Amino acid sequence: MRREGHRGHHNHHEGRNHRHRGESFEARVEGAKTFRRKRAIMFLEHLESKQETLKKQLETPELQTAHPIIVGELKATQAIIEEFVQQFELYEFEEYAKLRNKENTESLDEE
Repeated sequence: MRREGHRGHHNHHEGRNHRHRGESFEARVEGAKTFRRKRAIMFLEHLESKQETLKKQLETPELQTAHPIIVGELKATQAIIEEFVQQFELYEFEEYAKLRNKENTESLDEE
């Protein structure tokens, strides 16, 4: 007995393991890299936002008693940002971050 109803059954599965027809492996990897890079940049922006919040807290008179703690948190956040830029090779932000950190460190040392 031949199963005529299943003739050509596998034809519609060709290319099934490929995400998009004609898309090369390199293109998929590059797309994933771009996606991860965007997420890394978003997280870097989040860290920079936290850094700005800590700076504002330093200027708040009501928080003067917590000043040493805030300074410590700010320095730690700056260190994390530097590590993050290096780890995820966000070199376009590295010079910018170094300039900002130098300015921030100088202003913290003056206080």
